[in-house]
Amino acid sequence: MNKFGDLIRSKREEQEMLLRHLSAQLDMDTAMLSKIERGEKTVKREHIETLAKLFKLDCNYLFSLWLADQVFQLVENEKQALQALKIAEKELKINNET
Repeated sequence: MNKFGDLIRSKREEQEMLLRHLSAQLDMDTAMLSKIERGEKTVKREHIETLAKLFKLDCNYLFSLWLADQVFQLVENEKQALQALKIAEKELKINNET
């Protein structure tokens, strides 16, 4: 799963922006940005807001994709992944109600 990187690549290409131009705006190495787009690396949290502004995306949605990719990466090879996610979802719902 690489929803975040796929979206960033798609938006960058829609705007006909080169990797080097976007990486300069994010103050990061072009190779690093390429790895982020391919799902090999994770973008730093502080870059999410900048990316949302650049591509006119909802920041909360972009943050959710970023977080979902990280959660997936953590549990993708675990046999009990779905059970663990259901438990976590239940806890999150309880915490959000209070």
